[in-house]
Amino acid sequence: MAHSHGHGNAHQHAGTADRNNSSQRRLLAALILTTVFAFVEAVAGWYSGSLALLGDAAHMLSDSAALSVGAAAAWLSQKPPSARHSYGLKRAEVVGALINVLFMVAIVAAICVTAIDRLMQPQPVAAVTVMIVGFIGLLINLLAVWVLRGGGESLNVRGALLHVFGDLLGSVAAVSAGAVIWWTGWMPIDPILSIFIGLLILISSVRLLRAVLHVLMEGVPPHVNLDEVARAMVSVNEVESVHDLHVWSIGSNECALSAHVRITDMRRWPPTLDSLRISLASRFKLTHTTLQPETTQGECGESSCGPEFPERRNDQAQ
Repeated sequence: MAHSHGHGNAHQHAGTADRNNSSQRRLLAALILTTVFAFVEAVAGWYSGSLALLGDAAHMLSDSAALSVGAAAAWLSQKPPSARHSYGLKRAEVVGALINVLFMVAIVAAICVTAIDRLMQPQPVAAVTVMIVGFIGLLINLLAVWVLRGGGESLNVRGALLHVFGDLLGSVAAVSAGAVIWWTGWMPIDPILSIFIGLLILISSVRLLRAVLHVLMEGVPPHVNLDEVARAMVSVNEVESVHDLHVWSIGSNECALSAHVRITDMRRWPPTLDSLRISLASRFKLTHTTLQPETTQGECGESSCGPEFPERRNDQAQ
């Protein structure tokens, strides 16, 4: 039985490489910004006695680790395929995102526990120092967000952005807490805002965790409708039906497809294959395809066949 395997053209692979290089450079730039200011903020938080400021410093230190993981993952994802890793290490970015999101959940839990302790035993806070350092941190985090936003929508970059965005909210909390304490002297506002920001970050963390697990579980990418893909394939001349259709993410920016294709005439398979590849690439950006042709007389056992999508061509004609 014939078996055909296709990739996208060189321009598409070059585009993916360029996106990976851009992500790596932006992750490194954000890493430098957050690491330098994290130490400044930690010293200021210790001096002022502000939990919000110390919590924000902890966030930024965690960002440094997260961005280091992200940069390493972006570098690993560019490694070419090998005998041990036939797809290369494209999933490294997904694993990096998983590490970062779990790390973020642990940090949120630690900050909330400390904040509850501060609510029970309030401590004095140097409000002016908190406001000044918190405002500088806000500017640094805005710059880091801007740097990372240009790095694409990979799960790896989203994981790093989650940490930086958490720091951004932490800086807002520090400035707000300092202002309230300066005006009213009400100390509980510091841990209360820390808990509130932690819960907001936790919501984003759970959303990203779901997206990461969906990729690791070989789920159909969110932008792909499996039934629409099947209809497009069966609308190609000579194609009678499609079964064992699978679409999954290799990495953040690359998807793969495999399917069994029943055709009327095996001699027409080469031009049919070309038409299928063009359709899948142009309509769904699926450039890594593996298609196995079968004649309409072929038999398929129930244990090996997936859902079959017959008679779509007639639907298209109507």
